[in-house]
Amino acid sequence: MVQLFISAFVTLFVVIDPLGCVPIFSSLTAGTSPRHRSQMAVRSSLIATGVLVAFALGGEAFLSALGITLPAFKVAGGIMVFIIAIDMVFEKRTQRRENRAEEVKSSAAASGKPLEAEDISVFPMAIPMLAGPGAIASVMLLSARTAGDVAAEAVVLVALLAVLLLTFLSLLAAGPIMKLMGAKFEGALTRLLGVVLAALAAQFVIDGIKQSFGL
Repeated sequence: MVQLFISAFVTLFVVIDPLGCVPIFSSLTAGTSPRHRSQMAVRSSLIATGVLVAFALGGEAFLSALGITLPAFKVAGGIMVFIIAIDMVFEKRTQRRENRAEEVKSSAAASGKPLEAEDISVFPMAIPMLAGPGAIASVMLLSARTAGDVAAEAVVLVALLAVLLLTFLSLLAAGPIMKLMGAKFEGALTRLLGVVLAALAAQFVIDGIKQSFGL
């Protein structure tokens, strides 16, 4: 059981990558209030937890019932991640955020009612950044290794929850961490991560196509 826990924990930690999510989360919530960032961290973690636990318990059966293969899911997730990466590399998201901020100020001045900041908890943070094709595939494969053993299945779920708890704590600390790094470094890191995400997205699509055609 200890070996299974370590194996599951290491696998999920590498795939979900809590520390790697910090600058991405920070860039997506830049300019928002601490309360909003905390809400996004809580919602993202809870939604990702729900999705991954659900797929760990019955994901393969669910996809099969819908006629959806895991390779097809990888291709779809890769396309979504690629769109996010393009925005990060060319700073389109930053431009949209600045325009939205001006709209917020104008609307607030006219109506006196503050508007909510962009909700990124479901997309793209929870899905596909945290509960992406790689994480879903990993929990499904780890669950399949238990061969119906309830105790072993529980160990996998505990490992999953431990990784997601670390992810949640990392997201909560994203603001202070990135402030220490500085705005210029954050901007450069965001672009670099955009390139990495684009490559990751391409790999998802390639893997999905290969598996679809048995290559």
